Amino acid sequence: MTMISRMTTRIALTGLFIATGFAAQAASGDTEGKVGKMRHERSAFCTLDTDSNGELTRAELDAHARARFDTRDTDGDGALSAEEMTKEGHKRAEKRAAKMIKRHDANGDGKVSFEEMSSGKKEGRTDKMFERVDADKNGTISEEEFASMKKHRGGKHKGKKQGE
Repeated sequence: MTMISRMTTRIALTGLFIATGFAAQAASGDTEGKVGKMRHERSAFCTLDTDSNGELTRAELDAHARARFDTRDTDGDGALSAEEMTKEGHKRAEKRAAKMIKRHDANGDGKVSFEEMSSGKKEGRTDKMFERVDADKNGTISEEEFASMKKHRGGKHKGKKQGE
C-alpha cells in the first residue's frame, strides 16, 4: 500500500468516525445515557449502511466520506481551505460555550465568572483528582507526584498516545 493510499484510508476512516459521531448526535437528544448511546450507534450504522443489508462495505464508507467532504467544500473547488476545515469546529465550540454559560451563569448576565465556573460539580472532581495525585496523602502535591501524574496521563492533551 502506498503512502498516499494509506493517508487516504486514514482520512476516510477519520471522516467515518467523525461522521458516525455526528450521525449519532443527530439521532437522539439522550447523549449521556446507555439507551441514547445504543440508539446513536444503531442510527449511525443505519446511516452508513445505505443498502440496508446489515453490513458496511468499503464503497459505502467511501461514499459517506465523500459526501461529508463535499458538504464542507462550500466553494466547490474540490479542496478544503483552512476556513472550510475549521468552520464545523467553530460551530461546535459555539454550541459548547452556550451550554456552559447556560449551565454555570447563576446571575443570568450571559457571562460566566470564575466563581460561577468554580461552583458546583467541578469542585468534587477537582478534589478527587487532587486526592489521586497526592500519593502520600500529606495534603500537598510534590514535584515527583506531579511528574507521575503527567506520566500516567500520557500526554493525551498534547496529541500523544498513552505512554509516549
